[in-house]
Amino acid sequence: MPLGLVISLFPRKVELWIGPCLGKTWFLFSKKRKKIAFENLKNCFPEKSEIELYQILSANFDHYGILILELSHLFSPIPGHYYRYCQKNSRIEGLENWKRANEKGNGVLFVSSHLGNWELMAARGALEGIPLTMVTKQLKPQWLHRKVESSRLSVGVKGAYEPRTLPVVMRMLRASESVGFVMDQYAGPPMGIAVEFFGVQVGTLAAVGTLADRTKARVVPVLTYREPKTGIVVVQIQPEVEVSEDVVVTTQVLATRIEGWVRQFPTQWLWTHRRFKNVRWPTSRFSIVTK
Repeated sequence: MPLGLVISLFPRKVELWIGPCLGKTWFLFSKKRKKIAFENLKNCFPEKSEIELYQILSANFDHYGILILELSHLFSPIPGHYYRYCQKNSRIEGLENWKRANEKGNGVLFVSSHLGNWELMAARGALEGIPLTMVTKQLKPQWLHRKVESSRLSVGVKGAYEPRTLPVVMRMLRASESVGFVMDQYAGPPMGIAVEFFGVQVGTLAAVGTLADRTKARVVPVLTYREPKTGIVVVQIQPEVEVSEDVVVTTQVLATRIEGWVRQFPTQWLWTHRRFKNVRWPTSRFSIVTK
């Protein structure tokens, strides 16, 4: 597609300059998404002033602008471009944590979030030799799905597509491979259970806890963020998490970990998502019910 070709020709420095300009333009005209993001920020950070919240919100939209350009590289028509782009603009840390978990057998369940750039996160892991399958959604239309899938496969990332992900996930784990989940979006019953996130009970994906208990696969958190000065996307594989036979306990541990990441890098999370559906915030905060 034309954007994929054009963006392929941009030096990274130009991309990091144009991205925030694109984000600022969206910030000016996207009233609905800006409102959702601000409400989420205000409820999650009640201790911050309105000025501080708007500073985070503005920087968050700058991040979206860069992210859109980064994701556009998936559509490059130039053979090998996406592979080279991912190698050049990302860095992995903590690979030894995956190796230790993987050596124990039964496969690895990676847990991450929509922080930084999740596509580059998966790509970098696969480029380092991790046999990785990403649990994700089937995109529409079909031509879009085929192009994204092709780019993912070019760097070694396979897909398990909703709603029939379980057979694929189980097959990968039986082969002692790794499966990646993002756990920070809203998930209602039966896939989700309510655990605490930013001080309120909210529906959260329970599949990782269930799979870990059932298969004895190891659970490994992965933090991803973009360095502000260099633009390098850092993929930080953290030490294995001890899981419980109680799925609620495991899900809470992982939700708490993700909350910590968001607090650390608030400008790089997906605040425009309606993460807090059906939540009534305490009256001491900005009281809303999102549906």
